[in-house]
Amino acid sequence: MANVRLEGITRKFEDVTAIKDITFEVPDGQFWVLVGPSGCGKSTILRMIAGLEAATDGNLYIGDALVNGVPARARDVAMVFQNYALYPHMTVAENLSFGLRMRKADTQTIEKRVEMVARSLDISHLLDRKPKQLSGGQQQRVALGRAIAREPKVFLLDEPLSNLDAQLRDDTRAELKQLHYRLGITTIYVTHDQVEAMTLADQIVVLNRGRIQQIGDPQDIYAKPRNRMVATFLGNPPMNVFLATYTGEVFQVSGQSLPCPMALQTQLQLSEGQKVDLGIRPEHLEIAGLTSSTDTEDTQKNGQLTMEVTVVEPLGRETLVRGTLPESDVVLDVQAPSDWRGRPGDRIDIHLNLDQLFVFDPTTGEALYP
Repeated sequence: MANVRLEGITRKFEDVTAIKDITFEVPDGQFWVLVGPSGCGKSTILRMIAGLEAATDGNLYIGDALVNGVPARARDVAMVFQNYALYPHMTVAENLSFGLRMRKADTQTIEKRVEMVARSLDISHLLDRKPKQLSGGQQQRVALGRAIAREPKVFLLDEPLSNLDAQLRDDTRAELKQLHYRLGITTIYVTHDQVEAMTLADQIVVLNRGRIQQIGDPQDIYAKPRNRMVATFLGNPPMNVFLATYTGEVFQVSGQSLPCPMALQTQLQLSEGQKVDLGIRPEHLEIAGLTSSTDTEDTQKNGQLTMEVTVVEPLGRETLVRGTLPESDVVLDVQAPSDWRGRPGDRIDIHLNLDQLFVFDPTTGEALYP
C-alpha cells in the first residue's frame, strides 16, 4: 500500500486543456472519490495515475517514488473499468488469477489468493463459469476480485457501478465499503453520482471543467460548499439557488420579500440594491400549515414565499414538490411528507429556515456566506 500525490498535474490534448494544475495527496489506506459532471477530467486523472496517459506537466508520486516515466505495468496499481474488461475465453478463476500469473506467482499463492478473494466477494460458486454465464453484478464482482487478488499498492475504480441496476448498485456500494475496511488498500474512485461520493468517501475531490473546486470530508463539503457549483452538485435533490436584491434588512425575490438574518447582515455588510444568489436546500423548506413549528417561531429565523406547484413526485417516504414563484422563472424544490396531496397549479406558501441560508456571488459563484 502507498499514498498517492499529484503536484501541479496538467493534461492537454492539442489546444484543449483537459485538467489544469491538479494538486492533492491521498494518504495511505484512505478511500478518496473524484466526483463531478461528465467531461470534468476525473477519468483523465485516474488514467494518469494508472499510467495509461502521460501528464503534460506536473509530477505524480506513488509512495515516495516519482512515476512520471514509469509504465503502467510497473506502477503496482490495479484498475477496474466501467465495462469490466473480463477475458471472455477464461473462467472466473482464470480471470481472478490472471494478474498473479503474469507476475509469475507460484501455484500455491495463486490458489490461496483466488480462494480468499472469491470467498470475500461471495463468488466461490462461480469459479468454473465464463463471463457470458454471469449477471452484470457477478461480472462486476469478478472484475473487482481480479484487481484485489493482485494486492496492489493502489486500487483505481472508474465508475464501476454505473452499469448496474439501482438495487444492485446499492448492494455493491455497501460491499465495496466493507471490503475497503477489511483490506485497507489506498483507493481512488471516480463517479458522477454524488450519492456514491457521499456514502463511500473518506474525502471528496469535486471537479469541474478540469479544475478542483473543493476537497474535504463529505459532510463538511455538503454543509460548507465553497461555491455555487459545489452547492448544487452535492445533494439530492440539489440546492435551490435564486437571484435576490438586498433592500435594507430584506431580500426582494421576484416581487416577494424575505427577511435578511442579522448574522448575515453583520458579516456581509450588503449595500442597498446589491444583487446576490441565495441558496437553500429543499429539506430546509416546508409547506405552510403542515406543522406549527415554523408558524410560531421568530420571523427573523423564518421567511415565506408563495409558489405555484408545477410537478409533484411521490418518492415513498417523502414527496418532492417543484414549483415556480408567480410571474417569474425562479424554481424551488421542496420536500413534503409522503401523505401530502397537492396538484400542479396549486398555489402554496413555503416557509424557509433562514438559519440555513447560503449566499453566493452572482458573477463568480463563490460562497459569501456562511
